Amino acid sequence: MLLPELPSYLSSLGGAEYKGLIIALFTITAGISRPFSGKLTDKIGRIPIMAVGSLVCFVCGFLYPILTSVAGFLFLRLIHGFSTGFKPTATAAYVADLVPSTRWGEAMGIHGLAFSTGMAIGPAIGSAITLYYSIDILFYCSSLFALLSIVILFNMKETLATKEPFKWTFMTINKSEIINKQAMPVFWVTLFSYVSYGALITLVPDWSGHIGIENKGLFFMVFTIASLLMRFIAGKVSDQYGRKPVLRVSIILLCIALTWLATWQTTMGFITGSIIYGMATGMFSPAISAWAIDLSDDDKRGKSVATMYIALEAGIGLGAFFAGWFFRDIITRVPLVFYGAAFCNFLALIYLWTYMKKERKAI
Repeated sequence: MLLPELPSYLSSLGGAEYKGLIIALFTITAGISRPFSGKLTDKIGRIPIMAVGSLVCFVCGFLYPILTSVAGFLFLRLIHGFSTGFKPTATAAYVADLVPSTRWGEAMGIHGLAFSTGMAIGPAIGSAITLYYSIDILFYCSSLFALLSIVILFNMKETLATKEPFKWTFMTINKSEIINKQAMPVFWVTLFSYVSYGALITLVPDWSGHIGIENKGLFFMVFTIASLLMRFIAGKVSDQYGRKPVLRVSIILLCIALTWLATWQTTMGFITGSIIYGMATGMFSPAISAWAIDLSDDDKRGKSVATMYIALEAGIGLGAFFAGWFFRDIITRVPLVFYGAAFCNFLALIYLWTYMKKERKAI
Protein backbone atom coordinates (compact mmCIF):
# COMPACT_ATOMS: atom_id res chain seq x y z
CA MET A 1 0.00 0.00 0.00
CA LEU A 2 2.76 2.44 0.89
CA LEU A 3 5.41 1.84 -1.77
CA PRO A 4 4.00 3.85 -4.72
CA GLU A 5 3.35 6.95 -2.60
CA LEU A 6 6.51 7.16 -0.50
CA PRO A 7 8.81 8.78 -3.13
CA SER A 8 6.49 11.75 -3.71
CA TYR A 9 5.75 11.97 0.03
CA LEU A 10 9.46 12.23 0.79
CA SER A 11 9.80 14.92 -1.89
CA SER A 12 6.97 16.87 -0.24
CA LEU A 13 8.94 16.77 3.01
CA GLY A 14 11.95 18.25 1.21
CA GLY A 15 13.97 15.07 0.86
CA ALA A 16 13.84 14.33 -2.88
CA GLU A 17 17.56 13.56 -2.99
CA TYR A 18 17.05 10.75 -0.45
CA LYS A 19 14.57 8.67 -2.47
CA GLY A 20 17.06 5.84 -2.81
CA LEU A 21 17.09 5.50 0.98
CA ILE A 22 13.36 4.71 1.16
CA ILE A 23 14.10 1.11 0.27
CA ALA A 24 17.81 1.01 1.17
CA LEU A 25 17.25 1.87 4.86
CA PHE A 26 14.33 -0.55 5.04
CA THR A 27 16.45 -3.40 3.71
CA ILE A 28 19.41 -2.62 6.00
CA THR A 29 17.45 -3.49 9.15
CA ALA A 30 15.63 -6.30 7.38
CA GLY A 31 18.98 -7.83 6.46
CA ILE A 32 20.51 -7.25 9.90
CA SER A 33 17.57 -8.91 11.61
CA ARG A 34 17.53 -12.02 9.36
CA PRO A 35 20.15 -14.03 11.30
CA PHE A 36 18.25 -13.32 14.53
CA SER A 37 14.85 -14.17 13.05
CA GLY A 38 16.23 -17.36 11.50
CA LYS A 39 17.73 -18.49 14.80
CA LEU A 40 14.66 -17.53 16.85
CA THR A 41 12.35 -19.22 14.32
CA ASP A 42 14.24 -22.50 14.84
CA LYS A 43 14.36 -22.04 18.63
CA ILE A 44 11.17 -20.50 20.05
CA GLY A 45 8.74 -21.13 17.19
CA ARG A 46 7.40 -19.79 13.92
CA ILE A 47 4.32 -17.91 15.15
CA PRO A 48 5.98 -15.61 17.74
CA ILE A 49 8.45 -14.40 15.11
CA MET A 50 5.68 -13.79 12.58
CA ALA A 51 3.87 -11.76 15.23
CA VAL A 52 6.92 -9.54 15.81
CA GLY A 53 7.02 -8.63 12.13
CA SER A 54 3.32 -7.74 12.02
CA LEU A 55 3.60 -5.70 15.23
CA VAL A 56 6.36 -3.52 13.77
CA CYS A 57 4.12 -2.75 10.75
CA PHE A 58 1.25 -1.86 13.07
CA VAL A 59 3.30 0.58 15.14
CA CYS A 60 5.09 2.26 12.22
CA GLY A 61 1.84 3.02 10.42
CA PHE A 62 0.76 5.19 13.34
CA LEU A 63 4.11 6.95 13.65
CA TYR A 64 4.53 8.12 10.02
CA PRO A 65 1.98 10.97 10.40
CA ILE A 66 3.70 12.06 13.63
CA LEU A 67 7.35 12.08 12.52
CA THR A 68 6.98 14.41 9.54
CA SER A 69 10.56 15.61 9.15
CA VAL A 70 12.90 14.06 6.60
CA ALA A 71 15.06 12.65 9.41
CA GLY A 72 11.99 11.27 11.20
CA PHE A 73 10.69 9.63 8.04
CA LEU A 74 14.04 8.00 7.25
CA PHE A 75 14.32 6.80 10.85
CA LEU A 76 10.93 5.13 10.55
CA ARG A 77 11.95 3.46 7.29
CA LEU A 78 14.92 2.02 9.18
CA ILE A 79 12.67 0.68 11.97
CA HIS A 80 10.01 -0.53 9.55
CA GLY A 81 12.55 -2.89 7.98
CA PHE A 82 12.43 -5.14 11.04
CA SER A 83 8.94 -6.22 9.91
CA THR A 84 10.32 -7.81 6.75
CA GLY A 85 13.30 -9.15 8.68
CA PHE A 86 11.04 -11.27 10.87
CA LYS A 87 7.72 -12.05 9.18
CA PRO A 88 8.68 -13.77 5.87
CA THR A 89 11.46 -15.86 7.44
CA ALA A 90 9.12 -17.51 9.92
CA THR A 91 6.28 -17.77 7.40
CA ALA A 92 8.35 -19.71 4.86
CA ALA A 93 9.58 -22.11 7.56
CA TYR A 94 5.98 -22.54 8.77
CA VAL A 95 4.81 -23.43 5.25
CA ALA A 96 7.65 -25.94 4.80
CA ASP A 97 6.62 -27.63 8.07
CA LEU A 98 3.09 -28.19 6.81
CA VAL A 99 3.77 -30.09 3.58
CA PRO A 100 5.97 -33.00 2.39
CA SER A 101 9.25 -32.15 0.68
CA THR A 102 7.95 -33.46 -2.67
CA ARG A 103 5.48 -30.55 -2.77
CA TRP A 104 7.62 -27.70 -1.41
CA GLY A 105 7.68 -25.95 -4.78
CA GLU A 106 3.90 -26.05 -5.02
CA ALA A 107 3.56 -24.92 -1.40
CA MET A 108 5.90 -21.98 -1.92
CA GLY A 109 3.86 -21.12 -5.00
CA ILE A 110 0.71 -20.92 -2.88
CA HIS A 111 2.58 -18.96 -0.21
CA GLY A 112 3.75 -16.57 -2.92
CA LEU A 113 0.19 -16.40 -4.25
CA ALA A 114 -0.95 -14.79 -1.00
CA PHE A 115 2.04 -12.46 -1.02
CA SER A 116 1.46 -11.47 -4.63
CA THR A 117 -2.24 -10.88 -4.07
CA GLY A 118 -1.37 -8.37 -1.36
CA MET A 119 1.24 -6.80 -3.62
CA ALA A 120 -1.29 -6.57 -6.45
CA ILE A 121 -4.13 -5.07 -4.42
CA GLY A 122 -2.11 -2.94 -2.00
CA PRO A 123 -0.45 -0.41 -4.33
CA ALA A 124 -3.66 0.27 -6.26
CA ILE A 125 -5.62 0.74 -3.02
CA GLY A 126 -2.85 2.85 -1.52
CA SER A 127 -2.74 5.24 -4.46
CA ALA A 128 -6.55 5.52 -4.48
CA ILE A 129 -6.67 6.28 -0.73
CA THR A 130 -4.02 8.97 -1.12
CA LEU A 131 -5.77 10.45 -4.17
CA TYR A 132 -9.23 10.66 -2.60
CA TYR A 133 -8.35 11.10 1.09
CA SER A 134 -4.79 11.73 2.30
CA ILE A 135 -1.40 10.12 2.87
CA ASP A 136 -2.07 10.04 6.63
CA ILE A 137 -5.22 7.96 6.11
CA LEU A 138 -3.10 5.62 4.00
CA PHE A 139 -0.65 5.15 6.88
CA TYR A 140 -3.48 4.39 9.32
CA CYS A 141 -5.03 1.88 6.90
CA SER A 142 -1.69 0.07 6.62
CA SER A 143 -1.70 -0.28 10.42
CA LEU A 144 -5.20 -1.73 10.31
CA PHE A 145 -4.15 -4.47 7.89
CA ALA A 146 -1.14 -5.31 10.07
CA LEU A 147 -3.51 -5.63 13.05
CA LEU A 148 -5.67 -8.07 11.09
CA SER A 149 -2.55 -10.14 10.43
CA ILE A 150 -1.87 -10.34 14.18
CA VAL A 151 -5.46 -11.44 14.86
CA ILE A 152 -5.08 -14.29 12.35
CA LEU A 153 -1.81 -15.41 13.97
CA PHE A 154 -3.56 -15.91 17.31
CA ASN A 155 -5.71 -18.60 15.68
CA MET A 156 -2.83 -20.58 14.15
CA LYS A 157 -1.13 -23.64 15.67
CA GLU A 158 2.63 -23.75 16.13
CA THR A 159 4.44 -26.24 13.87
CA LEU A 160 7.89 -26.32 15.50
CA ALA A 161 8.02 -29.65 17.34
CA THR A 162 10.73 -28.86 19.90
CA LYS A 163 10.23 -25.31 21.12
CA GLU A 164 12.46 -23.64 23.69
CA PRO A 165 11.53 -20.75 25.98
CA PHE A 166 13.04 -17.44 24.96
CA LYS A 167 16.49 -16.68 26.37
CA TRP A 168 18.49 -13.51 25.92
CA THR A 169 21.41 -15.67 24.85
CA PHE A 170 19.45 -16.36 21.65
CA MET A 171 20.08 -12.71 20.74
CA THR A 172 23.80 -13.32 20.39
CA ILE A 173 24.87 -14.36 16.93
CA ASN A 174 28.26 -15.81 16.02
CA LYS A 175 29.66 -15.93 12.50
CA SER A 176 28.48 -19.47 11.84
CA GLU A 177 24.87 -18.47 12.60
CA ILE A 178 24.63 -15.58 10.15
CA ILE A 179 24.66 -17.56 6.90
CA ASN A 180 23.77 -21.17 6.21
CA LYS A 181 26.63 -22.30 3.98
CA GLN A 182 24.41 -25.00 2.52
CA ALA A 183 22.29 -22.26 0.94
CA MET A 184 25.10 -20.19 -0.59
CA PRO A 185 24.13 -21.01 -4.21
CA VAL A 186 20.68 -19.64 -3.41
CA PHE A 187 22.30 -16.58 -1.82
CA TRP A 188 24.21 -15.53 -4.96
CA VAL A 189 21.38 -16.14 -7.42
CA THR A 190 18.97 -14.21 -5.19
CA LEU A 191 21.39 -11.32 -4.65
CA PHE A 192 22.02 -10.66 -8.34
CA SER A 193 18.36 -11.17 -9.30
CA TYR A 194 16.82 -8.78 -6.77
CA VAL A 195 18.97 -5.76 -7.59
CA SER A 196 16.46 -5.08 -10.37
CA TYR A 197 13.50 -5.12 -7.97
CA GLY A 198 15.15 -2.51 -5.74
CA ALA A 199 15.71 -0.29 -8.76
CA LEU A 200 12.14 -0.76 -10.01
CA ILE A 201 10.33 0.04 -6.79
CA THR A 202 12.47 3.17 -6.42
CA LEU A 203 12.00 4.55 -9.94
CA VAL A 204 8.71 3.15 -11.26
CA PRO A 205 6.48 5.73 -9.50
CA ASP A 206 8.36 8.61 -11.18
CA TRP A 207 8.65 6.70 -14.48
CA SER A 208 4.89 6.06 -14.48
CA GLY A 209 4.18 9.77 -14.23
CA HIS A 210 6.66 10.53 -17.00
CA ILE A 211 4.92 8.09 -19.34
CA GLY A 212 1.52 9.57 -18.46
CA ILE A 213 0.08 6.95 -16.09
CA GLU A 214 -1.79 8.61 -13.21
CA ASN A 215 -2.06 5.64 -10.84
CA LYS A 216 1.46 5.00 -9.55
CA GLY A 217 0.45 1.56 -8.33
CA LEU A 218 -0.42 0.27 -11.82
CA PHE A 219 2.97 -1.38 -12.38
CA PHE A 220 2.80 -3.25 -9.08
CA MET A 221 -0.77 -4.34 -9.73
CA VAL A 222 -0.08 -5.59 -13.26
CA PHE A 223 3.18 -7.38 -12.53
CA THR A 224 1.78 -9.10 -9.43
CA ILE A 225 -1.37 -10.26 -11.23
CA ALA A 226 0.89 -11.77 -13.90
CA SER A 227 2.93 -13.31 -11.10
CA LEU A 228 -0.20 -14.87 -9.60
CA LEU A 229 -0.96 -16.70 -12.81
CA MET A 230 2.51 -18.29 -12.89
CA ARG A 231 3.02 -19.33 -9.27
CA PHE A 232 0.86 -22.47 -9.21
CA ILE A 233 2.31 -23.73 -12.46
CA ALA A 234 5.93 -22.82 -11.70
CA GLY A 235 5.87 -24.37 -8.22
CA LYS A 236 4.58 -27.69 -9.53
CA VAL A 237 6.99 -27.65 -12.48
CA SER A 238 9.93 -27.10 -10.13
CA ASP A 239 8.78 -30.09 -8.05
CA GLN A 240 8.69 -32.25 -11.16
CA TYR A 241 11.66 -31.05 -13.21
CA GLY A 242 13.87 -29.34 -10.63
CA ARG A 243 14.43 -25.83 -9.30
CA LYS A 244 17.37 -24.82 -11.47
CA PRO A 245 15.75 -25.20 -14.93
CA VAL A 246 12.81 -23.07 -13.75
CA LEU A 247 15.19 -20.48 -12.30
CA ARG A 248 17.15 -20.31 -15.53
CA VAL A 249 14.05 -19.55 -17.62
CA SER A 250 12.78 -17.01 -15.08
CA ILE A 251 16.07 -15.08 -15.02
CA ILE A 252 16.10 -14.89 -18.82
CA LEU A 253 12.59 -13.43 -18.68
CA LEU A 254 13.72 -10.89 -16.06
CA CYS A 255 16.45 -9.70 -18.44
CA ILE A 256 13.92 -9.40 -21.27
CA ALA A 257 11.41 -7.50 -19.09
CA LEU A 258 13.93 -4.91 -17.89
CA THR A 259 15.29 -4.35 -21.39
CA TRP A 260 11.72 -3.99 -22.65
CA LEU A 261 10.84 -1.40 -19.98
CA ALA A 262 13.94 0.62 -20.85
CA THR A 263 13.39 0.46 -24.63
CA TRP A 264 9.63 0.83 -25.14
CA GLN A 265 8.76 4.09 -23.35
CA THR A 266 5.00 4.04 -23.94
CA THR A 267 1.98 3.02 -21.87
CA MET A 268 1.63 -0.23 -23.80
CA GLY A 269 5.36 -0.93 -23.53
CA PHE A 270 5.21 -0.21 -19.80
CA ILE A 271 2.29 -2.59 -19.23
CA THR A 272 3.82 -5.32 -21.42
CA GLY A 273 7.14 -5.04 -19.58
CA SER A 274 5.39 -5.29 -16.22
CA ILE A 275 3.54 -8.43 -17.39
CA ILE A 276 6.79 -10.10 -18.46
CA TYR A 277 8.45 -9.06 -15.19
CA GLY A 278 5.52 -10.47 -13.22
CA MET A 279 5.64 -13.79 -15.07
CA ALA A 280 9.37 -14.05 -14.39
CA THR A 281 8.93 -13.24 -10.70
CA GLY A 282 6.09 -15.76 -10.42
CA MET A 283 8.43 -18.45 -11.71
CA PHE A 284 11.49 -17.33 -9.76
CA SER A 285 10.08 -16.87 -6.27
CA PRO A 286 8.65 -20.34 -5.46
CA ALA A 287 11.59 -22.10 -7.12
CA ILE A 288 14.26 -20.16 -5.21
CA SER A 289 12.42 -20.58 -1.88
CA ALA A 290 12.00 -24.32 -2.39
CA TRP A 291 15.65 -24.62 -3.44
CA ALA A 292 16.74 -22.91 -0.20
CA ILE A 293 14.79 -25.49 1.80
CA ASP A 294 16.03 -28.37 -0.38
CA LEU A 295 19.64 -27.50 0.43
CA SER A 296 19.19 -27.26 4.21
CA ASP A 297 18.94 -29.77 7.04
CA ASP A 298 15.55 -30.03 8.74
CA ASP A 299 16.73 -28.24 11.89
CA LYS A 300 18.15 -25.32 9.86
CA ARG A 301 15.16 -24.39 7.73
CA GLY A 302 14.73 -21.01 9.38
CA LYS A 303 18.43 -20.26 8.97
CA SER A 304 18.41 -21.32 5.33
CA VAL A 305 15.36 -19.20 4.52
CA ALA A 306 16.98 -16.31 6.41
CA THR A 307 20.09 -16.69 4.23
CA MET A 308 17.95 -16.35 1.11
CA TYR A 309 16.22 -13.28 2.51
CA ILE A 310 19.53 -11.67 3.54
CA ALA A 311 20.54 -11.88 -0.12
CA LEU A 312 17.13 -10.62 -1.21
CA GLU A 313 17.35 -7.58 1.09
CA ALA A 314 20.93 -6.88 0.08
CA GLY A 315 19.98 -7.02 -3.61
CA ILE A 316 16.94 -4.79 -3.17
CA GLY A 317 18.87 -2.36 -0.98
CA LEU A 318 21.79 -2.07 -3.39
CA GLY A 319 19.46 -1.68 -6.36
CA ALA A 320 17.41 1.01 -4.60
CA PHE A 321 20.43 2.92 -3.33
CA PHE A 322 22.32 3.06 -6.60
CA ALA A 323 19.16 3.74 -8.61
CA GLY A 324 18.25 6.67 -6.38
CA TRP A 325 21.83 7.96 -6.33
CA PHE A 326 22.15 7.85 -10.12
CA PHE A 327 18.59 9.05 -10.88
CA ARG A 328 18.47 12.29 -8.83
CA ASP A 329 15.14 13.27 -10.44
CA ILE A 330 16.69 13.29 -13.95
CA ILE A 331 14.08 11.23 -15.75
CA THR A 332 16.21 10.48 -18.82
CA ARG A 333 18.52 8.38 -16.63
CA VAL A 334 15.83 5.82 -15.79
CA PRO A 335 16.34 3.60 -18.89
CA LEU A 336 20.06 3.38 -18.10
CA VAL A 337 19.21 2.08 -14.64
CA PHE A 338 16.91 -0.56 -16.15
CA TYR A 339 19.65 -1.70 -18.53
CA GLY A 340 22.06 -1.94 -15.59
CA ALA A 341 19.52 -4.00 -13.63
CA ALA A 342 19.14 -6.35 -16.61
CA PHE A 343 22.91 -6.85 -16.60
CA CYS A 344 22.78 -7.85 -12.91
CA ASN A 345 20.23 -10.52 -13.77
CA PHE A 346 22.53 -11.69 -16.54
CA LEU A 347 25.24 -12.16 -13.88
CA ALA A 348 22.79 -14.33 -11.91
CA LEU A 349 22.24 -16.43 -15.03
CA ILE A 350 26.00 -16.88 -15.54
CA TYR A 351 26.43 -17.95 -11.90
CA LEU A 352 23.56 -20.46 -12.12
CA TRP A 353 24.89 -21.90 -15.39
CA THR A 354 28.37 -22.27 -13.84
CA TYR A 355 26.92 -23.96 -10.75
CA MET A 356 24.89 -26.41 -12.84
CA LYS A 357 27.98 -27.21 -14.94
CA LYS A 358 30.04 -27.98 -11.81
CA GLU A 359 27.17 -30.07 -10.45
CA ARG A 360 27.07 -32.19 -13.60
CA LYS A 361 30.83 -32.74 -13.49
CA ALA A 362 30.59 -33.86 -9.86
CA ILE A 363 28.04 -36.50 -10.88
